[in-house]
Amino acid sequence: MQWIQLLVHTPRQDSQEVENLAIELGAVSVTLQDAADQPILEPAVGETPLWDNCLVTALFSSEVDTKIIDSHLSASISSPLSSRWEQLEDKDWSQEWKQYFQPVKCGERLWICPSWIDPPEPQGVNLSLDPGLAFGTGSHPTTHLCLRWLDSQDLVGKTLIDYGCGSGILGIAALLLGAKHVIAVDNDPQALLATRDNAQRNNIKDEKLITYLPNEVPRDLQADVMVANILAAPLIELAPVLCAMTHQNGFLCLAGLLDRQVEAVSSPYAQQFQFFAPVIDCEWAQLSAQKIPLS
Repeated sequence: MQWIQLLVHTPRQDSQEVENLAIELGAVSVTLQDAADQPILEPAVGETPLWDNCLVTALFSSEVDTKIIDSHLSASISSPLSSRWEQLEDKDWSQEWKQYFQPVKCGERLWICPSWIDPPEPQGVNLSLDPGLAFGTGSHPTTHLCLRWLDSQDLVGKTLIDYGCGSGILGIAALLLGAKHVIAVDNDPQALLATRDNAQRNNIKDEKLITYLPNEVPRDLQADVMVANILAAPLIELAPVLCAMTHQNGFLCLAGLLDRQVEAVSSPYAQQFQFFAPVIDCEWAQLSAQKIPLS
């Protein structure tokens, strides 16, 4: 089937109306993108912010009457619109997205490989992953920083908690790198489902990786290694919980924060943990620390 797409540059206040109108006029999909390189790095919980200037892309069958659609848009949107139509190349679009995911090396041993690509180093530590239900493919700086940290650690025989597990990528990587057990925690049931699916894809036995919603976590649960790749605000709020769940002399890895948030995030942990130098990548920071033994 042949497709065409309509690209509309619009201010934030009109973007929702343009999206709704495109769907009413027969668009099979609508995508909103940043039209002016305005990063939104840390939205509040439950918030879905939009950029000040948006690019709305609506996909239509090539058989639609573009003049009628243009006329409806002009009549319905009061602000002046900048728009254009594009003919799409005939491709298998159900598979086209795969080109954007390639194997990623994280440290000395670990590779994150899309399931449809053979590992570049078959003898390395290869984690097979499909982008799917939950965040975490290894390509974002926060995830990559955590994976590099895990690759540098001696995890053999240790228990690790992955708090805010998303796709489960960090916990599964830890198991492949020698960890004995992983407890994966997330407040999204879909994330726990994705974690279990990805564990099965990597031949991880069920008893090696256990998933919990936060309110289901056993009160006495502790681990040798605590990893939390979330955002600055929840990392600060969860400090008492993550501290209590880390063994004496255990290690802590925090990510999902910006470089300017290092002091604010590390502060509530500082009485119990000795921090190492932060690692920065593209404004994102990764903190690691070791729990101070009781005197």
